[in-house]
Amino acid sequence: MRAGSGVGRVVGDLLITAGVLVVLFAGYAVWWTDGVADRAADRAVGRLRGTWSAPPAVAAAPPPPAVGEDIGLLHVPAMGRGYQVLIRVGTDGDTLADGVAGVYTTPYRAAMPWDREGNFALAAHRDGHGAKFHDLDRVGPGDPLVVETRDRWYVYRVDGVLPETSPDNAGVIAPVPVGSPYRSPGRYITLTTCTPVYTSRYRLVVWGSLVREEPVDGARTPPAELR
Repeated sequence: MRAGSGVGRVVGDLLITAGVLVVLFAGYAVWWTDGVADRAADRAVGRLRGTWSAPPAVAAAPPPPAVGEDIGLLHVPAMGRGYQVLIRVGTDGDTLADGVAGVYTTPYRAAMPWDREGNFALAAHRDGHGAKFHDLDRVGPGDPLVVETRDRWYVYRVDGVLPETSPDNAGVIAPVPVGSPYRSPGRYITLTTCTPVYTSRYRLVVWGSLVREEPVDGARTPPAELR
Protein backbone atom coordinates (compact mmCIF):
# COMPACT_ATOMS: atom_id res chain seq x y z
CA MET A 1 0.00 0.00 0.00
CA ARG A 2 2.79 2.37 0.90
CA ALA A 3 4.68 1.65 -2.34
CA GLY A 4 1.50 2.10 -4.35
CA SER A 5 0.73 5.36 -2.61
CA GLY A 6 4.25 6.59 -3.27
CA VAL A 7 4.02 5.78 -6.96
CA GLY A 8 0.63 7.46 -7.13
CA ARG A 9 2.00 10.62 -5.56
CA VAL A 10 4.93 10.67 -8.00
CA VAL A 11 2.64 10.18 -10.98
CA GLY A 12 0.31 12.87 -9.68
CA ASP A 13 3.20 15.30 -9.20
CA LEU A 14 4.44 14.56 -12.71
CA LEU A 15 0.99 15.21 -14.19
CA ILE A 16 0.68 18.50 -12.31
CA THR A 17 4.13 19.55 -13.47
CA ALA A 18 3.31 18.62 -17.05
CA GLY A 19 0.08 20.61 -16.84
CA VAL A 20 1.89 23.67 -15.51
CA LEU A 21 4.48 23.39 -18.30
CA VAL A 22 1.75 23.19 -20.95
CA VAL A 23 0.06 26.31 -19.56
CA LEU A 24 3.37 28.18 -19.39
CA PHE A 25 4.26 27.16 -22.93
CA ALA A 26 0.87 28.27 -24.25
CA GLY A 27 1.28 31.63 -22.52
CA TYR A 28 4.80 31.99 -23.88
CA ALA A 29 3.64 31.10 -27.39
CA VAL A 30 0.91 33.76 -27.31
CA TRP A 31 3.32 36.36 -25.91
CA TRP A 32 6.02 35.46 -28.43
CA THR A 33 3.75 35.60 -31.49
CA ASP A 34 2.35 38.93 -30.25
CA GLY A 35 5.85 40.41 -30.11
CA VAL A 36 6.92 39.05 -33.50
CA ALA A 37 3.71 40.23 -35.15
CA ASP A 38 3.86 43.68 -33.54
CA ARG A 39 7.40 44.25 -34.80
CA ALA A 40 6.51 43.10 -38.32
CA ALA A 41 3.38 45.28 -38.36
CA ASP A 42 5.29 48.34 -37.12
CA ARG A 43 7.84 47.95 -39.93
CA ALA A 44 5.05 47.56 -42.49
CA VAL A 45 3.26 50.68 -41.21
CA GLY A 46 6.49 52.62 -41.58
CA ARG A 47 6.92 51.39 -45.15
CA LEU A 48 3.33 52.25 -46.03
CA ARG A 49 3.53 55.77 -44.60
CA GLY A 50 6.79 56.21 -46.48
CA THR A 51 4.99 55.60 -49.77
CA TRP A 52 2.30 58.19 -49.08
CA SER A 53 3.07 61.50 -50.74
CA ALA A 54 1.08 64.72 -50.48
CA PRO A 55 -2.49 64.09 -51.65
CA PRO A 56 -3.59 65.39 -55.05
CA ALA A 57 -5.99 68.31 -55.24
CA VAL A 58 -8.75 65.93 -56.34
CA ALA A 59 -8.38 62.41 -54.97
CA ALA A 60 -8.89 59.66 -57.54
CA ALA A 61 -10.00 56.14 -56.69
CA PRO A 62 -6.95 53.85 -56.77
CA PRO A 63 -6.98 50.61 -58.79
CA PRO A 64 -8.23 47.46 -57.04
CA PRO A 65 -5.51 46.35 -54.59
CA ALA A 66 -3.82 42.99 -54.95
CA VAL A 67 -3.73 40.27 -52.31
CA GLY A 68 -0.91 41.07 -49.91
CA GLU A 69 -1.05 44.81 -50.56
CA ASP A 70 -1.20 47.23 -47.62
CA ILE A 71 -3.91 49.80 -48.22
CA GLY A 72 -4.27 51.85 -45.04
CA LEU A 73 -4.81 51.95 -41.31
CA LEU A 74 -7.85 51.26 -39.13
CA HIS A 75 -8.31 53.46 -36.05
CA VAL A 76 -10.71 52.35 -33.30
CA PRO A 77 -10.82 54.79 -30.35
CA ALA A 78 -12.96 52.39 -28.27
CA MET A 79 -10.04 49.95 -28.23
CA GLY A 80 -7.64 52.49 -26.77
CA ARG A 81 -6.26 55.96 -27.33
CA GLY A 82 -3.99 55.88 -30.36
CA TYR A 83 -5.09 52.37 -31.39
CA GLN A 84 -4.38 51.58 -35.02
CA VAL A 85 -3.87 48.46 -37.10
CA LEU A 86 -2.44 48.02 -40.58
CA ILE A 87 -4.94 46.89 -43.23
CA ARG A 88 -3.69 44.27 -45.70
CA VAL A 89 -5.62 42.48 -48.44
CA GLY A 90 -6.14 38.79 -47.63
CA THR A 91 -7.18 36.70 -44.63
CA ASP A 92 -5.00 33.60 -44.95
CA GLY A 93 -3.05 32.41 -41.95
CA ASP A 94 0.28 33.90 -43.03
CA THR A 95 -1.26 37.33 -43.63
CA LEU A 96 -3.07 37.55 -40.29
CA ALA A 97 0.01 36.22 -38.48
CA ASP A 98 1.75 39.49 -39.34
CA GLY A 99 -0.42 41.41 -36.87
CA VAL A 100 -2.68 43.08 -39.41
CA ALA A 101 -6.38 43.36 -40.15
CA GLY A 102 -6.96 41.34 -43.31
CA VAL A 103 -9.45 42.26 -46.01
CA TYR A 104 -11.71 39.36 -47.02
CA THR A 105 -11.35 38.14 -50.59
CA THR A 106 -13.54 35.04 -50.17
CA PRO A 107 -16.34 33.88 -50.08
CA TYR A 108 -17.26 37.53 -50.77
CA ARG A 109 -14.65 39.91 -52.10
CA ALA A 110 -14.85 42.96 -49.86
CA ALA A 111 -15.53 46.38 -51.31
CA MET A 112 -12.93 49.06 -50.65
CA PRO A 113 -13.80 52.18 -48.61
CA TRP A 114 -13.61 54.32 -51.75
CA ASP A 115 -16.08 52.13 -53.66
CA ARG A 116 -19.51 53.66 -54.08
CA GLU A 117 -21.22 50.61 -52.61
CA GLY A 118 -20.35 47.45 -50.69
CA ASN A 119 -18.99 46.00 -47.47
CA PHE A 120 -15.41 46.60 -46.36
CA ALA A 121 -15.01 43.39 -44.33
CA LEU A 122 -11.94 42.73 -42.15
CA ALA A 123 -10.63 40.00 -39.85
CA ALA A 124 -7.87 39.98 -37.22
CA HIS A 125 -6.66 37.71 -34.44
CA ARG A 126 -8.16 37.94 -30.95
CA ASP A 127 -5.14 36.37 -29.23
CA GLY A 128 -1.58 35.82 -30.38
CA HIS A 129 -0.06 37.16 -33.61
CA GLY A 130 -0.49 40.73 -32.42
CA ALA A 131 -4.04 40.18 -31.09
CA LYS A 132 -5.16 43.32 -32.91
CA PHE A 133 -8.87 42.65 -32.27
CA HIS A 134 -8.42 41.39 -28.69
CA ASP A 135 -10.62 44.20 -27.37
CA LEU A 136 -13.19 44.16 -30.15
CA ASP A 137 -15.84 43.33 -27.54
CA ARG A 138 -15.38 46.88 -26.18
CA VAL A 139 -16.75 48.35 -29.42
CA GLY A 140 -20.47 49.12 -29.45
CA PRO A 141 -23.20 51.03 -31.30
CA GLY A 142 -22.36 54.68 -31.81
CA ASP A 143 -18.59 54.20 -31.62
CA PRO A 144 -16.52 55.60 -34.52
CA LEU A 145 -14.30 53.52 -36.79
CA VAL A 146 -11.88 55.46 -38.98
CA VAL A 147 -10.01 54.16 -42.02
CA GLU A 148 -6.98 56.17 -43.09
CA THR A 149 -5.65 55.85 -46.64
CA ARG A 150 -3.07 57.84 -48.58
CA ASP A 151 -5.45 60.65 -49.44
CA ARG A 152 -8.73 60.13 -47.56
CA TRP A 153 -10.17 59.58 -44.10
CA TYR A 154 -13.29 57.35 -44.04
CA VAL A 155 -15.37 57.77 -40.89
CA TYR A 156 -17.86 55.03 -39.97
CA ARG A 157 -20.31 54.69 -37.08
CA VAL A 158 -20.99 51.32 -35.44
CA ASP A 159 -24.65 50.35 -35.92
CA GLY A 160 -24.75 46.76 -34.72
CA VAL A 161 -22.88 43.95 -32.94
CA LEU A 162 -23.31 40.19 -33.15
CA PRO A 163 -21.67 38.81 -29.96
CA GLU A 164 -21.48 35.23 -31.19
CA THR A 165 -22.02 33.32 -34.42
CA SER A 166 -20.67 30.24 -36.19
CA PRO A 167 -17.30 30.53 -37.98
CA ASP A 168 -19.16 29.18 -41.03
CA ASN A 169 -21.64 32.08 -41.09
CA ALA A 170 -20.30 33.81 -44.20
CA GLY A 171 -23.43 35.94 -44.49
CA VAL A 172 -22.07 38.39 -41.93
CA ILE A 173 -19.54 39.67 -44.50
CA ALA A 174 -21.93 39.73 -47.48
CA PRO A 175 -22.32 43.03 -49.41
CA VAL A 176 -25.49 43.59 -47.36
CA PRO A 177 -24.50 41.72 -44.19
CA VAL A 178 -26.96 39.08 -43.03
CA GLY A 179 -28.08 39.73 -39.44
CA SER A 180 -26.98 43.36 -39.53
CA PRO A 181 -29.30 46.38 -39.22
CA TYR A 182 -28.96 46.96 -42.99
CA ARG A 183 -31.58 45.96 -45.53
CA SER A 184 -30.28 47.58 -48.72
CA PRO A 185 -26.90 48.27 -50.34
CA GLY A 186 -24.73 50.95 -48.80
CA ARG A 187 -21.16 51.68 -47.74
CA TYR A 188 -20.49 49.39 -44.79
CA ILE A 189 -17.60 48.10 -42.69
CA THR A 190 -17.48 44.75 -40.90
CA LEU A 191 -14.95 43.66 -38.28
CA THR A 192 -14.71 39.99 -37.28
CA THR A 193 -12.64 38.00 -34.79
CA CYS A 194 -12.74 34.83 -32.72
CA THR A 195 -14.69 34.54 -29.47
CA PRO A 196 -14.53 33.73 -26.58
CA VAL A 197 -10.95 34.83 -25.95
CA TYR A 198 -8.29 32.13 -26.32
CA THR A 199 -10.62 30.04 -28.48
CA SER A 200 -11.76 29.94 -32.10
CA ARG A 201 -15.15 28.40 -31.36
CA TYR A 202 -17.30 31.33 -32.53
CA ARG A 203 -17.02 34.69 -34.26
CA LEU A 204 -17.70 38.17 -32.88
CA VAL A 205 -18.93 40.65 -35.50
CA VAL A 206 -19.16 44.46 -35.51
CA TRP A 207 -20.96 46.36 -38.29
CA GLY A 208 -20.73 50.05 -39.18
CA SER A 209 -21.83 52.40 -41.94
CA LEU A 210 -20.02 55.32 -43.57
CA VAL A 211 -20.84 58.70 -42.05
CA ARG A 212 -18.53 60.85 -44.14
CA GLU A 213 -15.15 61.03 -45.81
CA GLU A 214 -12.57 63.79 -45.59
CA PRO A 215 -9.53 64.60 -47.72
CA VAL A 216 -6.14 64.30 -46.07
CA ASP A 217 -4.42 67.66 -45.68
CA GLY A 218 -0.70 68.30 -45.81
CA ALA A 219 -0.36 67.84 -42.06
CA ARG A 220 -2.47 64.66 -42.05
CA THR A 221 -4.74 66.25 -39.45
CA PRO A 222 -7.01 63.44 -38.22
CA PRO A 223 -10.80 63.81 -38.15
CA ALA A 224 -12.49 64.99 -34.96
CA GLU A 225 -13.21 61.41 -33.86
CA LEU A 226 -9.47 60.81 -33.40
CA ARG A 227 -8.61 64.09 -31.71
